[in-house]
Amino acid sequence: MPHHLALDEMRGLLQQGRLSAVELVEAHLDHIHRANPAINAFTELYAGEALAQARHPRPGSLSGIPVTVKDSFDYAGRVTWCGSLLRRAEEARRHSTAVQRLLDAGAIVIGRTAVPEFLYYYETDNRITGPVNHPLNPAFTPGGSSGGEAAAISACMSAGGVGSDGGGSIRVPAHFCGICGLKPTPGRVSAAGHWPEITHPTGFMGVAGPLARTARDLRILFETLQGYDVRDPFSAPVPLRQTPSAAAPVYFLDHLTVQPPCRAALTLAAKLLQDLGHPVELFPPAFFEGAHELWRVLFVDLITPSLRAFLNGRENECSWTGLELMRYAREHVDIARLAAVLARRDQMRAAFLEWLPPNAVLLAPAFGTNAYPHRQPPMDILEAVRPVSPANLLGLPALVLPLLLGDNGMPAGVQLIGAPYSEELLLDLAEQLETARGPQWQKPASSPSPSTSTTSPTA
Repeated sequence: MPHHLALDEMRGLLQQGRLSAVELVEAHLDHIHRANPAINAFTELYAGEALAQARHPRPGSLSGIPVTVKDSFDYAGRVTWCGSLLRRAEEARRHSTAVQRLLDAGAIVIGRTAVPEFLYYYETDNRITGPVNHPLNPAFTPGGSSGGEAAAISACMSAGGVGSDGGGSIRVPAHFCGICGLKPTPGRVSAAGHWPEITHPTGFMGVAGPLARTARDLRILFETLQGYDVRDPFSAPVPLRQTPSAAAPVYFLDHLTVQPPCRAALTLAAKLLQDLGHPVELFPPAFFEGAHELWRVLFVDLITPSLRAFLNGRENECSWTGLELMRYAREHVDIARLAAVLARRDQMRAAFLEWLPPNAVLLAPAFGTNAYPHRQPPMDILEAVRPVSPANLLGLPALVLPLLLGDNGMPAGVQLIGAPYSEELLLDLAEQLETARGPQWQKPASSPSPSTSTTSPTA
C-alpha cells in the first residue's frame, strides 16, 4: 500500500526504482475511489491527466509524487471555484506559482480539494460539493478553510499539498486532521494566482503554505515551494538556510482559554521540548494584548462589506459557510480606522520582535478546540481563533503538528511560532518533537464507512 507511506519514503522508492510513478498514482487513485465517497475531499480529480504524467514523469525533487492543491489556487484551463457557484465563469489562464513549482519539481497534481465558500469559515462545506467529512469520523468536520486538503492528506489520498492561511486556514485543519501544516512568513511561499488575491492593504495576513503527514515531508514541500516571485507583492529573496535549533529557548502561551485536549497537547509539548534540552518559560502575554481584536477588525469587519457587495442579492446561491462570519461584523472600517489599526499592528510587531530572543520559538495551542461534529463548535468560533490570529496579524511563521488524541477520538496538536523567515528553525523543532512524541501518527487514519457518502469528485 504505497499510498500509506510518507512522501519522503515514496520519493526514496521511486529514486531506487523499486516503485514506479504509474504504480504510485494508481495506488492513490484506487484508494481515492474507495475512501473519498465517505470523506468528500475533492472538488476535481484529474485521474486521466495524472496517469498520463506518471507514464513520463518530469525529473525533479518531487518526480512522480501525487499531490493535491486547495481549490483557491489557479490551475490553467480550470475554474478556480473557491467553493462558490458565483465563480463558475472564472477559468484560470495560467497556473498559480504554487502549482507551477510543484509541476516543475516533477510532482503530479491528482486533484484540487474542497473549501468553504470564499474560504470564509472554519468548516468545509459549499454548494458545489457539499460538506467534507473528517477521515476518522464522518460526523465530524475536518475544519477549514483548507479542510479538503487536510482531509485528503490525512486519509492518504494525497502525499501532501498546498493550502492558504489568513486566520488559521492551514493550521486549524492540520490540527483537526492530525497532520502537519506550515503558515510561512508572508511572501516566503508565493501566493500569486490565489483567489481571493493576497495583496495590500491587508494581504500581509494571508499566505500560501504546505500540508503533509510528517514534519520531514512538510520540509520537503516547503523547500520546493519557497522562493522569490515578482508576482507576489510580499515576496523577498530569502534563501534557504540552516538555523541552529539546539537549546533554542521556548516560550509557551499558557494564558489562553482552550478545550482540554488542546491544553493537554500544549502541556505534553512543553515537557517534551524541555526533555530535549530546550529552556521553557512562560510567554509574557502583554506582547499580544489586543492582537486578536486587531486581526478581527481586518479579517471580519473590513472584509464583510466587500463580500456583501459581491453577493449583491445573490445570497440564495451562497453556502452558509460564506455567510457565517459576516454575522460577527461589528464596526464600519473607514480609511482613518484602517490606518489606525495598521499603525497599532506595526507598533505591536516591532515591540514583540525587539523582545524576542535569538532563535526563540513560541509554543501555543493550535486552536481553541479540536475537531467537533459538523456545525456544533463547543465554543464561540472567534474565541477559538485566538491562539492562531496573532501570527497572521504580525506576519509570523507558524507550524502545527499533532501530538495526541482527545477524549472525543479527534487529534490535538500544538503550534510553533517564530520570528519572520525562521521556517527552518520551526521545521527543525517540529522534527525533534515528532521524534520525541513517537510513531503513533505513522499509521494511516481508518476510512469511514462508504454508507456516509455525499458526493464524488469529477473525473
